[in-house]
Amino acid sequence: MTTVGLIALVAMAMVALASAVIGSLGVRMARSTSDFFVASRTVGTVANAGAISGEYLSAASFLGIAGLILRDGVDALWYPVGYTAGYLALVLFVSAPLRRSGAYTVPDFAEFRLRSAALRRVCAVFVVVIGWLYVLPQLQGAGLTVTTVTGLPAWSGATVAAFVVVATVVLGGMRSITFVQAFQYWLKLTALLLPAIIGAAFFVGDQRSFGREAPPEFPADTSVDIRTDVVLQVDVPVVFTATGVVDGVRVHDDPLRWESGRHTVAAESELVFSAGSAVPVVAGAPVSDSTWISPFPDGREHGLLATYSLIIALFLGTMGLPHVLVRFYTNPDGRTARRSAVFVLALLGGFYLAVTLLGALSRLYTPQLLVSGETDAAVLLLPSAILGSGWAGALLGALVAAGAWAAFLSTSSGLVVSVAGVLSTDIFGSSRVRDFRLSAVIAGAVPLALAVGVTRLDFSEAVALVFAVAASTFCPLLVLGIWWRGLTAVGGIAGVLVGGLSSAVAVAVSLAGYGGSGWLGVLLYRPALATVPAAFLTMIVVSRLTARQRPLDADQVLLRLHAPERLGLSRDRLEERQQRPIL
Repeated sequence: MTTVGLIALVAMAMVALASAVIGSLGVRMARSTSDFFVASRTVGTVANAGAISGEYLSAASFLGIAGLILRDGVDALWYPVGYTAGYLALVLFVSAPLRRSGAYTVPDFAEFRLRSAALRRVCAVFVVVIGWLYVLPQLQGAGLTVTTVTGLPAWSGATVAAFVVVATVVLGGMRSITFVQAFQYWLKLTALLLPAIIGAAFFVGDQRSFGREAPPEFPADTSVDIRTDVVLQVDVPVVFTATGVVDGVRVHDDPLRWESGRHTVAAESELVFSAGSAVPVVAGAPVSDSTWISPFPDGREHGLLATYSLIIALFLGTMGLPHVLVRFYTNPDGRTARRSAVFVLALLGGFYLAVTLLGALSRLYTPQLLVSGETDAAVLLLPSAILGSGWAGALLGALVAAGAWAAFLSTSSGLVVSVAGVLSTDIFGSSRVRDFRLSAVIAGAVPLALAVGVTRLDFSEAVALVFAVAASTFCPLLVLGIWWRGLTAVGGIAGVLVGGLSSAVAVAVSLAGYGGSGWLGVLLYRPALATVPAAFLTMIVVSRLTARQRPLDADQVLLRLHAPERLGLSRDRLEERQQRPIL
């Protein structure tokens, strides 16, 4: 291991240690089931906003968005916009009423609203599925970070991350990870802002720009290791030296010349380019800088359809993420919950501005990732690319690696808590702390096994698929459950199943390579445009057909959800009154 890798490894270990120490503060106060599930609903606005931001900003945000911007240009800007704007819908429609429900989990809210144990079980299954699918890219991101900065195998990073997360949750539950996630947000923001400021300063003095009618160029002699088979697009003839299998021919340190067109490179190959050479890019990505800053540069078929479907998934998927929703149960009241959500918008905005800038700078300083296709590593490699391999670059790179590690730990912690809460209460049928801890171990073990055995997708792409499932299930249930008195349990079950199964099947078919082309292939890969309206429509139609099964106390429940806390009608206030001794 190099000195640079050792410094980064120490930085990541310090993050894990600091998280454990801060989490121990919560352990001292976590004495009840309520502490483990929702921190006894005593988390204030600022602390909860920091914890939500730390939890929400995952591997997709820290690494994936910059990688997508490096590869796809302005078309990738919908990701940070969508992730941030999703909170607007959360503020307007969900956060305060959800807090007033007094529920611990999404299935708990579903049963409270519609008095159906069957609906609760269905929601529990989707909470677990969404949670595990979301933890998967976090652990794989931890593995990528460790491999990129230290050279250690990816499984080691995923295993250590899973162990730290599960240990934190098992020891202190929600109260413990609240402190940890707030700390991790500010660490992540610092780890992005500092290289963004330094990179912007270097860019101001650079003679290059993003508007050239030419491909990007290698700033120095560069060796690129190809770890998976890739198809590269060449727009300008390029001369280089290669070892491995190139265009179906095995070569060994041979000089080659590629003309315009597509070329194949097999895994375990090495390509060496001289400074100033044009950069080949992965097929399908913009080749020249001018097309990189233009929307739909290649005139891709049904590109607008795919964009609209992505926007719907990102905007509405936030309302269906269990680990985000459970955070609003920890606020003292609905007003504090709404304030937390508003404050989160500011925290997310600052974070995504830094990520976007780093993604753009990567086009100039780490273009070799366009050849290997490993664009998710852009943020990790940018410090040494800008400052060199000396101490300055090593220390800045270690800070970025520590921030990336914090991103994986914070998001995974929230996901494990939400999944463990559902497993213990709905699967094991227990609210005991011991069963919660056992559930936390299971919640972390399953995605760890998947992370080691499943081929890695682009982080933002993988998370977008999870958002599509969340938008197609819990978003319709929450919106209609909070704002429409006509919703019935049968309608809720039908809508969740239609939206969840259709989006999951579409994603599975697409990832298996059977999606095809045309508009159908686009909707299979980006199903939210079809599955979200289908879920809403199914809930409404079935509820109309089963109107007689509407809960008799629907009006009273809605009054509790929307009435100000000072009236004392919220669920937990009523429970407190009922528990008071009669004098």
